[in-house]
Amino acid sequence: MLEAIKKDCKDKMEKAIVALEHHFETLRTGRASLAILEGVTVPAYGTQSPLNQVASLSTPDAKTIAIQPWDKSIAGAVEKALLAANLGVTPTNDGTVVRLVFPPLTEERRREVVKVAHKMAEEARVAVRNVRRHVNEEIKKREKSHEISEDDRDRLIKEIQKMTDDRIKRVDDMMAVKEKEILEV
Repeated sequence: MLEAIKKDCKDKMEKAIVALEHHFETLRTGRASLAILEGVTVPAYGTQSPLNQVASLSTPDAKTIAIQPWDKSIAGAVEKALLAANLGVTPTNDGTVVRLVFPPLTEERRREVVKVAHKMAEEARVAVRNVRRHVNEEIKKREKSHEISEDDRDRLIKEIQKMTDDRIKRVDDMMAVKEKEILEV
């Protein structure tokens, strides 16, 4: 039972870390990343479809994303969907390929992106701490109902705190790497 509590806690904390990695991928860092297109849907064939299901996506160079619809007749719809997604870049459509060319980020914009990244990292830290709080409450509840002893409770709370500290350090390390990447010119 104690191992199940620890495993559950570890899994939930890992989910917060994975979510942060996913959020960091969507941040624009001056390089073209296909992750920025996740969530873009295109009206095609009478339904909203994810962009990656109606076109092939590629990054021919560090500043460009090329989107080649499988059906050339929806190139205009792809362009409109990209405009509606408000990516901060205007798409260009030559009839067969829609291109997104990312201009270099200004220093001011880099600072704004770093602030957004810090906010995301803080949300991940809060999520990890919330997991710790919920697990600690569960441990104390089980100790009150005499399912576990005081010694087990104290040992488990210390282990959960160590897990929390480790995950928060990972969030801080990830933030430092991301900040360096964003500010890199």
